[in-house]
Amino acid sequence: MSPQRPTLEVVARAAGTSVPTVSKVLRGGTDVSAATRRSVLEAVAATGYRQRAGDASRARGRAVPELVDLVLTAVDNAWATRALSGIEQTATDAGTGVVLTIARDDDWVTRLLRRRSEGAVIVGVGPSTAQLAGLAAAGVPVVLVDPVVRPPDDVPSVGSTNWEGGRSAGEHLAALGHTRIGMVDAGPGTLYNAARVDGFRSALAAAGLDLPPSRLVHAGWSRTEARDGVLPLLRAPDRPTAFFASSEGMAFGVYDAATETGLRIPQDLSVVGFDDLPDAQWASPPMTTVQQPTAEMGSVALRILLDLVEDARTGLARPRRTTRIELATHFVVRGSTAAPPSG
Repeated sequence: MSPQRPTLEVVARAAGTSVPTVSKVLRGGTDVSAATRRSVLEAVAATGYRQRAGDASRARGRAVPELVDLVLTAVDNAWATRALSGIEQTATDAGTGVVLTIARDDDWVTRLLRRRSEGAVIVGVGPSTAQLAGLAAAGVPVVLVDPVVRPPDDVPSVGSTNWEGGRSAGEHLAALGHTRIGMVDAGPGTLYNAARVDGFRSALAAAGLDLPPSRLVHAGWSRTEARDGVLPLLRAPDRPTAFFASSEGMAFGVYDAATETGLRIPQDLSVVGFDDLPDAQWASPPMTTVQQPTAEMGSVALRILLDLVEDARTGLARPRRTTRIELATHFVVRGSTAAPPSG
């Protein structure tokens, strides 16, 4: 006999509140305190409560969703713009509109619930387990793009082969003959940054090289912090002859440090970035980089989301294996890398 489906009453008891309050939270009601809202979402996650499949979607009665949400931390960077372009094109082809939601605080979940979103593509945001559970309980399927932390097994995600990208950067620099190689990363806290560092270390180890802590600069995705962290290394007698940065913004910080210390790129210092955004091609010299298929990642994520919405609309309970898609990165050689200087 299958276990009984958790009810709103079960959630209310676990949260120490009433059924109407639980219902209000799952509808995105605003007249609920932040503490109560957090308790309800945590109770939803703990009990595994879900709205019955298809209830919300069938009520809308449309073959494809009229609107879906795109959740971003910001739109003022080229990476987000490129992801948005892939999502927008796929949405247009499907006849679906996209509502942009900026996740500056935890209230973004409430805004999605309030307008009864039919689904959301979440880009570069790290939703908590409770937030994901609250969206699932309200019948809002989500797909993560470039997840910040490893998502739960039942949440689809689309990313790129970050580990392979880091490995390709290390292999390239080692093949050129560099032995004193540094790296600029964002520091701990993101899944994709850790994968890039691990892949890079693996390539150096395979070449008989290492990445000592003294040559690993944590710059928090900041160009300025990358410059400040790299400057002392470039002024040292045994300075690195090459750097890999896990974003092009931080790679430009290495460019800045090279200019300040009078080093030429690539004659004195080789630099590799990650992403292949337009600025990398326009740099002087153009930047060797790991190309990430950002627009395609957004497009694939939206196609997965539309499939999830269709399943919910029809009430299908098809078995679905964990969807974790990684699109291939490509190494692009330009003018910022060369063999190390003699001597």
